[in-house]
Amino acid sequence: MSLFDSLGQMALKALPGLLQEVLPGGLNALLDQLRRSGYESQVNSWLGRGPNEPITADDLRKVMGNAQVRELATKLGIPVEQLFPTLAKALPEAVDQHSPDGRLPSPQG
Repeated sequence: MSLFDSLGQMALKALPGLLQEVLPGGLNALLDQLRRSGYESQVNSWLGRGPNEPITADDLRKVMGNAQVRELATKLGIPVEQLFPTLAKALPEAVDQHSPDGRLPSPQG
């Protein structure tokens, strides 16, 4: 298993909790940002039962703010330049795993 794969697996498990710390609204807020930025079909594919549509590191770079990116990279313990490729790989699967009934659970307030 490569370092990237183990980082990806770690990111997958930790992502919803980390996003909750970094973004007000957590994973739901990030998905809303993606939908508003024109990536609704990708988000819907991750929430649905069919195959997940991919998203690129560049797509995520366009949507996320620099402060969010730095904080998330720090929490994952990876360099900022590795965040987008890791996130592009992990996000569709993470959303899929955390939305078994086709939608994400509401964030715990």
